[in-house]
Amino acid sequence: MKNLNKYIVLTALAVIVSSCKDEKQEIAKEKVDHFKMYVDSISEVATEKTAENWENIQAKYDQSKMEAETALNELENKMEMDSIISKTDSKYQEYKAAVISKKDAMLRDNFRNSFFTEKVGDDLNFAWVNKDNIADVYSHFVSSVEKNKDTYSREDWDEIKMLYEALDTRKNTVEKEGLSSKNNIKIAGLKIKFSTMYTVNRATAKSKENVEAKE
Repeated sequence: MKNLNKYIVLTALAVIVSSCKDEKQEIAKEKVDHFKMYVDSISEVATEKTAENWENIQAKYDQSKMEAETALNELENKMEMDSIISKTDSKYQEYKAAVISKKDAMLRDNFRNSFFTEKVGDDLNFAWVNKDNIADVYSHFVSSVEKNKDTYSREDWDEIKMLYEALDTRKNTVEKEGLSSKNNIKIAGLKIKFSTMYTVNRATAKSKENVEAKE
């Protein structure tokens, strides 16, 4: 009788352990599947759209991955699901790199466009600038720089200088199209003003960054 009771108890325990294992397996599979589905769905969205809301996407990714890995740690045999997580993570990291690149490009474009009334193309040819509006373009550019000159980093100033030189290149073309002496003189004054701001403020920004680096 004692042996029978012992057998019943052991059998019951085996059923309970097996049931627990099955439940943990099911939970882990559910979490891993959810993680994979989330990454797959995000990866199908155009990068310019996800770049605008990337912080929330990253937070949900971190949460979903953590839940999947936590559930997986409860399993004895997890090689197959571990492989799914690894492949899914690789897919996400590749997509993330593309999003960050797009985000950086969007920030750069927004920064460049903030100095002009028209969008600046990647080629920086300023085709929309002509002999009639170029003085106003210079004026808007210089006033925009002056407005925020104390907030720019050294890298910002390097980007601004590149825009300025590209605009100067366009001016060389416009001059051949009949730029008036009045506008030429106005531009010359604006160029002096910009050069002074650039020299002083870039040096200040560089000095500030050096101090912060030492700290």
